[in-house]
Amino acid sequence: MSSYSIVQAGESRSFPAAHAFLEQASQGDAPGLVYLGAQAGSAFAQGQGHAQRAFVAIELGTECLGTHTGERRGLEGSNVVGFARFRLGDADPSPLVELVRQPGTQPEALEAARAAFQSAGLVVAVCGDFPGRIVDRLIRPYFNAALRRLDEKLASADDLDKTLCLGLGYPEGPISLLERTGLAHHFQVTQALYEALGQSDYAPARRARVAAAR
Repeated sequence: MSSYSIVQAGESRSFPAAHAFLEQASQGDAPGLVYLGAQAGSAFAQGQGHAQRAFVAIELGTECLGTHTGERRGLEGSNVVGFARFRLGDADPSPLVELVRQPGTQPEALEAARAAFQSAGLVVAVCGDFPGRIVDRLIRPYFNAALRRLDEKLASADDLDKTLCLGLGYPEGPISLLERTGLAHHFQVTQALYEALGQSDYAPARRARVAAAR
């Protein structure tokens, strides 16, 4: 287990409620340092002594880690990593933590951060420094496609969901899942990815835009 302390900087999407990761954090100085919350990046910018830590972890939204650490000639990287616990809209966060590295991230810092999250029972996937990381980059175009097929009246919402559940073995169809967890949040994520990547697959579907406007 890698020891760490936490700096709370606003509401955290990754840890909105009690969790072992919060409970086992050190109350004083520790080798690792975790910045939690919507203002985690700003708190990191004001922090000191980062270079002496085993690792520093910054909670991310859809933005790149380089937004907070800087980038230079593709060589960027230090003992600082980014992370986000995957969560769909208002649903409870999943056990998955996406741990973000830069090209020059120190391997020992990455492993120390991984050990800290895993010690709390979380599952870690490591990815490069890209907007939206792994899961959002894969599932948001799929959600948009389902919403657009509903607008085109390819089938009813129930039949679209039923087909994907029975045909592909999904536990819940995309329309039901988005309605349950929040279409407005889907709009926020896809709009951010569309602005960052400029790819039409991420342009928010009409129904998500309407939900956000309401």
